[in-house]
Amino acid sequence: MRLRLTPRDTTYYDLFAALAQHNVTGAGLLAELLGADKAERRSIAERFVEVEHEADDATHAIMRRLNQTFVTPFDRDDIYGLASALDDCMDSMEEAADLIVLYKVDALPARVSEVVQVLQRCAELTADAMPRLRSMEKLADYWVEINRLENQGDKLHRKLVAELFDETTDAIQLIKLKEIVDVLEDACDAFERVANMVETVALKES
Repeated sequence: MRLRLTPRDTTYYDLFAALAQHNVTGAGLLAELLGADKAERRSIAERFVEVEHEADDATHAIMRRLNQTFVTPFDRDDIYGLASALDDCMDSMEEAADLIVLYKVDALPARVSEVVQVLQRCAELTADAMPRLRSMEKLADYWVEINRLENQGDKLHRKLVAELFDETTDAIQLIKLKEIVDVLEDACDAFERVANMVETVALKES
């Protein structure tokens, strides 16, 4: 770790941790949505919107802090990139939840729940990693595991798409389901971008 001779604003670490925790909540709501009947889905999606707004507020707080402080705990561009990447995770999950409700999908393929389980694990690992940004220590296992999970998500996505084309005879339903599973894949990719940003920051600071 490099010796620092200037004071640092440590508020960023708390804000990153809060933002990551919102993603844990969002992933949990997504799992809850899958297990709900159509009548319950709308209220869960509305709760999701509230959490997404809270995540936006946390992101904006980081951006405001960035504009107000001269000395930052690590590179300013990396702080911006990490905040944006964390926010992208929430946006993709919220979009998937919204599409499920808007498209009035009766039943989702079984593998969708497997993808959501991957997202839940990614969210939990990311929330666990954020406090360790203070020391930049013991983070390698985090980004390695996120990469493994993203690869798992890729494989599930390919299987899902293949199954949709094999088993879905209604063209409109196929379009709806494929868009939902594509957005879920975007969420997996977003968590990997967060892990890549953390790796970049850790390597710069080592």
